[in-house]
Amino acid sequence: MLRVTTPPRADWKEAVESRGLLFHSMDGLPYWDETGYYLFEADEIDRIEAATYRLNEMCLAAVEHVVAEGRLDEFDIPPRLHRFVAESWERDEHTIYGRFDLAYDGDGPPKLLEYNADTPTSLLEAAVIQWFWMEDLLGAPPAGSPGRFDQFNSIHERLIEAWARFRRERGGRVAFAVLADAIEDVTTVDYLRDTAMQAGLKTQTLAVQDVGWHAGRRTFTDLDERPIETLFKLYPWEWMVREEFGANLPVASTRWLEPPWKMVLSNKAILPVLHQLFPNSPYLLRASFRPMAGDHVVKPFYSREGANVSIHRGGRLVAETGGEYADGPCIYQEYRPLWTDGHRHAVLGSWIVNGHACGLGVREDDGAITRNASRFLPHLLRVDRYAKPPVFDPKRPYAPGEPTAHPSDHPLWDPEFDA
Repeated sequence: MLRVTTPPRADWKEAVESRGLLFHSMDGLPYWDETGYYLFEADEIDRIEAATYRLNEMCLAAVEHVVAEGRLDEFDIPPRLHRFVAESWERDEHTIYGRFDLAYDGDGPPKLLEYNADTPTSLLEAAVIQWFWMEDLLGAPPAGSPGRFDQFNSIHERLIEAWARFRRERGGRVAFAVLADAIEDVTTVDYLRDTAMQAGLKTQTLAVQDVGWHAGRRTFTDLDERPIETLFKLYPWEWMVREEFGANLPVASTRWLEPPWKMVLSNKAILPVLHQLFPNSPYLLRASFRPMAGDHVVKPFYSREGANVSIHRGGRLVAETGGEYADGPCIYQEYRPLWTDGHRHAVLGSWIVNGHACGLGVREDDGAITRNASRFLPHLLRVDRYAKPPVFDPKRPYAPGEPTAHPSDHPLWDPEFDA
């Protein structure tokens, strides 16, 4: 695992915007960062892929255990929703994706830091933006040529497969709900909706606040009072269940993506449970609901993007972040250093889509805690171990690609159902 410095494309902003990434900068600093990339060897990717499959197996076994043993109280899930979660699991309701955040430096097995099992942060960057960056860097190889570099990335294809499976097994129309004033969320939902449409599903988009409730029909509805059969929401479960309409979740006919049973896996309380069930796993760090001795990290159950996380080493607090989760329940996890070059720290996000380990994203920060504004860097896989790491030629022009298609360009798009 090597960080390679390379000049960014002269027109990098236009290039990523043409592929849909409109939030490439935050507070005047790049969020999408192509001043470097991470280079992996084939055996390193093999280890990450193997870890991802095994972690997914262990997580599914942990959900079964938590539901069967009645441990949902330990996850701070309201008691009125325990049956709702359990029935979702027992029905084997569809899941589309998940992202395992791993500490890995190329030496030894990857270690699970946490599982982002509900909201798909960094999906567009991992699936699309870094792929076209690679095409610009390497150029189009001759037909049939294996090339000397590749990327661990079939996320886009796996998403379409996942939606196609959903269409075959459940069908109907899928509504996509998102906070309309959050550009990152809107862009991610637009991308996910596009992959669903490529799989042949009819879709619509709604602002979260425009999702209604029809008491007589016991279903959630769109702006025209039409029942919503399936609702994909880029909106955390822990927020939904505690809002006014959350009381209607257990009685609604609406089905959800990600499903209610993902409340177990998107909660950091799963980390101590995983360690209890699989104490000898090489992919897990020690974790507990109680304070632990030795170097450790404190994480709130529902913390997102590193909020209210603190690192304790040698009996001292060495790093912490602020946020809105300070008063909530926490877990304690053994400290594991991230990859670092002495100045930057990197965490790996390994994607599982439709049951397949299929892609990798790298987030980098100057500090040891990955946060909302931590940079996203692309990666390459070196197929030929003797190939010299490529860099951009600053004299070569790189024209941005064609803009991504609007959903209305799709032949199955129905304007009647588009918000």
